[in-house]
Amino acid sequence: MLGARAATLMRRAAPALLVAGASLLGGAGRADDGAAASIESRDATYWLSRIHEAAGRRNFQGTFVVSAGGSVASARIVHFCDGRNQYERIESLDGQKRQVYRHNEVVHSFWPHRRLAVVETRRALNEFPALLTANVGRIVEHYAVQPLGDGRVAGHEAHVLLLSPKDGYRYGYRLWAEKASGLLLRAEVLDEHEAVLEASAFSDLMIGVKPRPELVLQAMNRTEGYDVQRPKLEPIALEREGWSFSALPPGFTLVSSVKRSMAPGEAEGGNGGGAHPVLQTIYSDGLTYVSLFIEPYDATRHRREMLVAMGATQTLTRRQGDWWLTVIGDVPPATLRAFAAGLDRRP
Repeated sequence: MLGARAATLMRRAAPALLVAGASLLGGAGRADDGAAASIESRDATYWLSRIHEAAGRRNFQGTFVVSAGGSVASARIVHFCDGRNQYERIESLDGQKRQVYRHNEVVHSFWPHRRLAVVETRRALNEFPALLTANVGRIVEHYAVQPLGDGRVAGHEAHVLLLSPKDGYRYGYRLWAEKASGLLLRAEVLDEHEAVLEASAFSDLMIGVKPRPELVLQAMNRTEGYDVQRPKLEPIALEREGWSFSALPPGFTLVSSVKRSMAPGEAEGGNGGGAHPVLQTIYSDGLTYVSLFIEPYDATRHRREMLVAMGATQTLTRRQGDWWLTVIGDVPPATLRAFAAGLDRRP
């Protein structure tokens, strides 16, 4: 499960430390309970905007560690910003080696042990530390934002915010934003009782490093000796493919919809050969995402319906007539069920 989780985070370019255990989640990492809030409630949305902007405008490098469901993985990230151009390198530090390079929307993923390189053009979804969308107004419609005071992460002073969901369709969040830059240093995903499902943070971080985009561009082009694959993503309208939603969970809107080739089990985080066409749609409430995969039902591969959890990430699989649905998101199970129940196949 750790390998699947780490691969998912690498695909999303999401540096994170998901730390299990009260000893790591408490103490110095938390906001100072005895201190007065250092930012007023009216300034909370300002800090949400700063968190969003900092991830795209700052040059930084550091180490992140992910932990969920008792599993732990780590990776190194380098991020450069040069005008409107974004450059990023992420390298796994555990398990099989994997490197991901990004120049704007062009992403190259390398598996050296398999001599495999995958080149894709895709929209970069907002993930840690680029967690928030530009439309902060959408977030405050569905989350109550409260300042918690000051904190400290990886040697950096931070402001701490609590985002409490206004309904049962999403989880809560606790965010640490670096005071000087606004860069997100740590994020915890909270259940309805504010218990930590996942925690994401840098374990070491340097902000303001000199931008060296050539380090990313040169590595992206070192494909000699690799089997280079270029999956085709075809933008589609779900309605034209014969599908529609009678209802969506409140606050979630369409981000993208494509037809792609996918290896069996990839949607659930597995592996396998024999790629086949799959419809993929992504929805967001401005903070979290839900992905829906639709493919023809195959009894040899789709053996049972299930709902599984790994930290905050829930995966629901279900048969619908001649089709197989997979719904994945960092949301409560009720949200995935609502997506599956609201999807209709038109004759």
